[in-house]
Amino acid sequence: MIDKANFRLKRAGENLVIAIAQHYETKEVLMVAFMNEEALRRTLETGKMHYFSTSRRKLWLKGETSKHYQVVKEVRIDCDGDALLFLVDPLGSACHEGYNSCFFRRLEDGELKIFKEKEFDPERVYK
Repeated sequence: MIDKANFRLKRAGENLVIAIAQHYETKEVLMVAFMNEEALRRTLETGKMHYFSTSRRKLWLKGETSKHYQVVKEVRIDCDGDALLFLVDPLGSACHEGYNSCFFRRLEDGELKIFKEKEFDPERVYK
């Protein structure tokens, strides 16, 4: 899989691919992030999602602080190799703002509205 990934996106001094995490049962998109080669390697080795943070410029294991890990069930790759789709079993919420998905807002009447309930208080988890 690593040799098929096209790390052609350049951000924060890294060559990256897009990583989409989707709930393996409900098919809800949980989050979108980036992976460098090391994040992909660790994800494949451990079965838990690892990403590359472009803002912190470092590798991170999803759940390392919150314990809201994402266990990989299936990996897919798009036709040109620059986007990976991971079907995951989320052990908690995906969003650092307390929602099960980072896609908790939708456009309604020209405005973004929150349409989901928070599952946890981020201030209590990320102290």
